[in-house]
Amino acid sequence: MPSSNWRTPFVILLCGTTVMLIAFGVRMTYGLWIVPASTGLGWGLESLSFAQAAQALVWGFAAPVMGMIADRRGTGRVIAGCGILFALGFLVTANATTRIEAFLGIGVLTGLAMGGLTASVILSAISKVVEDERKRGLYAGIASAGGSSGQVVLVPVVQSVLDATDWMTTLFVLAAVTAVIIPFAYTMVSRREHLAVSGGQQSLGDAVGEAFRHRGFILLTAGYFVCGFQTLFMVTHFPPMLEAYDVSREMGAWAIALIGLFNILGCIIFGAAGGRWRKKNLLAWIYILRAVAMTAFIMLPVTDMSIVVFSSVMGILWLGVVPLTGGVVAQIFGVRYMATLFGFAFVSHQLGGFIGIWAAGWLFDMFGNYLIVWWASVALGVVAAAFNLPIDDRPVERRPLATGGAA
Repeated sequence: MPSSNWRTPFVILLCGTTVMLIAFGVRMTYGLWIVPASTGLGWGLESLSFAQAAQALVWGFAAPVMGMIADRRGTGRVIAGCGILFALGFLVTANATTRIEAFLGIGVLTGLAMGGLTASVILSAISKVVEDERKRGLYAGIASAGGSSGQVVLVPVVQSVLDATDWMTTLFVLAAVTAVIIPFAYTMVSRREHLAVSGGQQSLGDAVGEAFRHRGFILLTAGYFVCGFQTLFMVTHFPPMLEAYDVSREMGAWAIALIGLFNILGCIIFGAAGGRWRKKNLLAWIYILRAVAMTAFIMLPVTDMSIVVFSSVMGILWLGVVPLTGGVVAQIFGVRYMATLFGFAFVSHQLGGFIGIWAAGWLFDMFGNYLIVWWASVALGVVAAAFNLPIDDRPVERRPLATGGAA
């Protein structure tokens, strides 16, 4: 239809990137206001750490559900609803007087919102309108870089708002920012007859069963657990961790911003590289290099300069995992149910994030430092590399008579 011609792959890429910029940029600010909010509410750090860890878990379990809705009903409905939930979550938290209210706001509402604004849904929408696999990887890398752009733009701004006002006002500002997502829902609608569908008439149930019987999907999902553990632990607890060292007070915010800045480059590089080299090998290299960088940082003296170097290196290795993981899913199973299958892999990612965020807060309250979780992150990086190397990344072969059944 002529009215939908303007929704080209580039337009969908641009709008999807903007949605990820806002969603991921806002999520990366949590480490800035968690301590002031905990202090202002008179609670220990564990309470909001648990709420934020629960958010990661709700986010993960919501991802495949939102993916199913997007695969069946379209991405637009998902984005609109999740934009509303995101803003509402911050409003509830800003007005919270009990732990239950804070848990509902940050743990549940924003978790559900992130489930529909995450890479599994956005990258699937983009991948379905890009037929060339090499371009698909590059587009996915650009969209993933949008999340990092959000870190660069929003983290310093939110830190400035926090310095000038208080944590409650900061959450009201974040509610307004997340509401901007809602108008992009209309743009992210794409007609299904234009999608690059693979898998014929395969049902959703058949697709999910096929994935969970595939050893490579299980290994990929297990490796993604480690990504969640490492990144969500760091984005939540790295700024307060740096307060124990003799460095500038602003370095926590700038560390997160630098990770975002260099991840823009990393996402594009790894997204494009996934079209030239085997994605599973690139994933293994990312996990190994993360482990090396984290080991070097904690073994050397912590200074402003070492924080800058470490954050820059980790930024390059940060969300490059996302387009590569999604790319492996699409390569093996096709793009027809990519949002759903990538969403199931994302459950593992967020389970790792839940454990990383909550355990770090709990162990900090017990021992006054983050060393146990830090070294666990290093060890898990090696394990994740070992999981990705043996993945069979060849496209699955399907018999026509095997497709069917109720979706």
